[in-house]
Amino acid sequence: MNIPFFKYGMFGDEVSLIVAFIIGIGFGFFLERAGFGSARKLAAQFYFTDMTVLKVMFTAIATAMLGVYYLSIIGWMDLSMVYLTPTNIMPQVVGGLLLGFGFVIGGYCPGTSCVSAATGRTDGIVYLLGVVFGIFGFGEVFPLVSGFYNSTLMGQVTLPQFFNLPYGVVVFLVVLMAVGAFVAAEWGEKNMAKKAEAKK
Repeated sequence: MNIPFFKYGMFGDEVSLIVAFIIGIGFGFFLERAGFGSARKLAAQFYFTDMTVLKVMFTAIATAMLGVYYLSIIGWMDLSMVYLTPTNIMPQVVGGLLLGFGFVIGGYCPGTSCVSAATGRTDGIVYLLGVVFGIFGFGEVFPLVSGFYNSTLMGQVTLPQFFNLPYGVVVFLVVLMAVGAFVAAEWGEKNMAKKAEAKK
């Protein structure tokens, strides 16, 4: 067993930063190639006219989950050494809703705004500046909201642990969810295309 590489001491902090930089550049490149540097394309999912974002993200989630699961099954990966962010359920629910509202209003999530800004789009640059100011603003008001921020702590919990189900069953259910999302997305796109055609 030799994964995660960093946890097994196969490279240090300096190399990990280089690896992170390369992965980040690659991730940004493929987001741009998929068209995710455009707010129009990203916002189209909320109108069910272009569900590419949902399809790509569900594909990424299912692929990563299957990869991690099978690497652990064959003994190449120790899941107990993978870092998990502790769950504070209510602050994270509120944060998720705020992120969702920001996504709908601005047309970007933080990652795609970086891609948009890097390619010189004005709206992406403005959105990214808003993210930066938001970070500093949150830092200033943190003492006032720290109680809520640290509330409802559940520890490092996974879906298999939370639902008391075998890891493989959860993986299977997520893959089924992804397939269902693909089918629903295709149906939604075709339906909206028919409605748009009928209005012409």
